[in-house]
Amino acid sequence: MERRSNAAESRGQQDGRTPFERFVEATYDRVSRAPFFFVCVAIVVVWFVSVPFWADLKSWQYAIHTVSSVLSLLLLVLLENAGKRSEEAAQEKLNVLAEALSDLMESQAQHDPSLTASVRKLRDAVGLEARH
Repeated sequence: MERRSNAAESRGQQDGRTPFERFVEATYDRVSRAPFFFVCVAIVVVWFVSVPFWADLKSWQYAIHTVSSVLSLLLLVLLENAGKRSEEAAQEKLNVLAEALSDLMESQAQHDPSLTASVRKLRDAVGLEARH
């Protein structure tokens, strides 16, 4: 059993987050809550009632379109990054479970040789041998 490193150990080595990753996490935490929605509604309301202050109606429309397009693009990139990291964390948890299951099956294969093929198939399917 000592021949492979533990999948949880490999995950623990990645705990040092970059400033960008901390920023993404903080942003995701804030934009996924109700107050952010109300801030967006407030921006639209302020934009809507500001129509008398604009000389040209097209400029008034361009203002909200430009602001919303830029914010949408930035939020999309940040949320996609957060989603990717969440997916990677879930995959790592599945890998840890698969590794534990394969270790259990391997220990039971001493009593039931038919499990040996299943252990090999599980390790090949999950790619545990390639990771360790």
